[in-house]
Amino acid sequence: MGYILKLAAILMVIAGIAAGSLALVNMKTRPIIEEYRRMEEANARAEVMPDGLLFLLQDSASTLPYYEVYSEREGGELLGYIFTAAGKGYSSTIKTVTGLDTSFNIVGIKIIYQQETPGLGAKATEIAYGEEDAWFQRQYFMNTRDNDDKPPLNALAVAVDKDGGEIQSITGATITGRAVTYSIKQTAVELKNKLEGGK
Repeated sequence: MGYILKLAAILMVIAGIAAGSLALVNMKTRPIIEEYRRMEEANARAEVMPDGLLFLLQDSASTLPYYEVYSEREGGELLGYIFTAAGKGYSSTIKTVTGLDTSFNIVGIKIIYQQETPGLGAKATEIAYGEEDAWFQRQYFMNTRDNDDKPPLNALAVAVDKDGGEIQSITGATITGRAVTYSIKQTAVELKNKLEGGK
């Protein structure tokens, strides 16, 4: 009986040391991780609205914080809005920073978090050799940026091809494409309602 109690005591000491070590590491690295996330989101904002010089956070305490983007630091023209959309993918929540012009046309998107299946849903963030950005994400804003003959995609009506839209789904990962597209559309509708005073 004493042998079992001795083993239990040793196990408790080891578990206590391990738990304490993990808590200490977590405490030390949490601020670094949070700062990295803030920088990543700031970089994503600059990427989705490359013409913006002033990004003003609005409704930071609400369930839908967003940025107003201006062309100059002072007295500039309102270029549009930026928000973060989140949608449930196949194996993770996918977070997307989205830039819209004042007509709610998509100017840029950047997936900032996903843990989808490698080789399938994770292709949403893959950049092919020689390309500047991920083909899946580029579909959302290429009509706007490339001055194509096609009209820009409006966030209020965007959809994947399987649902009659223009966004080509990722082969074998339709859920991922739908998650990104639907979350952008849903958040854009919420933002429009907010800007119109909740109509």
